[in-house]
Amino acid sequence: MSFDLSFAIRIIPQVLEGLGNTILVTVLASFGAALLGFTWEILRRSAKPMRYLMRFVIDFIRSTPVLVQLYFMFFVLPYYGILLPAMFVGIFGLSFYYSGYLAEVFKAGIDAIPRGQYEAAQSLGLSSFDTIVFVITPQMLRNIAAPMGSYFVSILKATPYLAVIAVPEMLGSAFDVASETYRYAEPMLVAGILFLILALTVAQLVQRLEKRLMLSTRR
Repeated sequence: MSFDLSFAIRIIPQVLEGLGNTILVTVLASFGAALLGFTWEILRRSAKPMRYLMRFVIDFIRSTPVLVQLYFMFFVLPYYGILLPAMFVGIFGLSFYYSGYLAEVFKAGIDAIPRGQYEAAQSLGLSSFDTIVFVITPQMLRNIAAPMGSYFVSILKATPYLAVIAVPEMLGSAFDVASETYRYAEPMLVAGILFLILALTVAQLVQRLEKRLMLSTRR
């Protein structure tokens, strides 16, 4: 069966039906992963019992395949009476998985901040919360904009995993077209090109953010 370019062009609107969910999952999962990852890292810097627990949690998250985590939440938890919507599992699953990696990114960003910044905040009488929010976080973001953006792109590229739990994202839409027409090359190519465009867009946005943060630092 030869590749049909006209068919590929015709099915673009059908594949795009999952675009909204793909973008929604990417945005919410990126925000959730950043929030959880930052929380893990702050807790890892607390007293010893919590520090050791967070080290285990972060290593556990990073050592477990994302598909295993998604399958567990969607197919195993219902056996114990915990039934979660597919969309929630998809968003939380990707947030949880990538939070382990972002915790390490935040660790590197915080470690790069000079110790004198903490001492200056203490001398000004700032609380621990104010120090984290107004002193540490802005400087940390300047240090980690590029690697954090790379993980946001990874989250976008991981959204096709959600097709296995029936979340209607772009790959799922492409599979629907393929199952109806018994043609797989065209839907997969269209989905791949659309993901490429989205990934390049996110990468450009991250680069602009990084440049803006660098300019604010120079000022």
